[in-house]
Amino acid sequence: MSSSPPILPISNSQTVSSATVAGSVQSQPPIATPAVRSLINNLSESLRNGLSQRRPWAELVDRSSFSKPESFSDAALRIRKNYSYFRVNYLAVVALVLAFSLVTNPFSLLLLSGLLASWVFLYLFRPSDSPLVVFGRNYSDRETLGILVVLSIVVVFLTSVGSVIISALLSGVAVVCIHGAFRAPEDLFLDEPEPAATGFLSFLGNAASNASAAAPAVGTRV
Repeated sequence: MSSSPPILPISNSQTVSSATVAGSVQSQPPIATPAVRSLINNLSESLRNGLSQRRPWAELVDRSSFSKPESFSDAALRIRKNYSYFRVNYLAVVALVLAFSLVTNPFSLLLLSGLLASWVFLYLFRPSDSPLVVFGRNYSDRETLGILVVLSIVVVFLTSVGSVIISALLSGVAVVCIHGAFRAPEDLFLDEPEPAATGFLSFLGNAASNASAAAPAVGTRV
């Protein structure tokens, strides 16, 4: 009698290894690098669009256009008209004054840079399913947010950072108001239609909305 050949066992190591690899891939936290790159690209593009709408600086400092305002109401009207026309230039001046104040105060610049880096790397661009671990203790998103808020209050209000920023902003606004009050706006084309979303700070809202649409996992926090 002929006996049937023995049945050889089939190894399922390949199937097990594939399942293990798939499980390990699924267990890994999502990488936020594409979201960060998308956010940076949107910010830089919107910033370039905002800066492209600035007025010529030679027009801003034209000496022949300066005159003393007749009254306080005339000065306020000039400031409003000049701001509508030189909005991007004025905001750039305020930003330059703020940057100069921070550069001349390196301790405040160091504290502010550390605070911004903490917000960026510990909360904004950290994967939502990857808890913060410090000295062997896990911190949830709520705890991390609370720590960062307290740290921000301490840095801004209990150090020289807050006074430097406030004084720089007030100085920049004073420069803008003085220029707007003494710059006669009669030669400005104030009736020309402005493109949509003009202004130096409008790129923040556009970039934030684009980044949140491209990477909702980064912007969604509890």
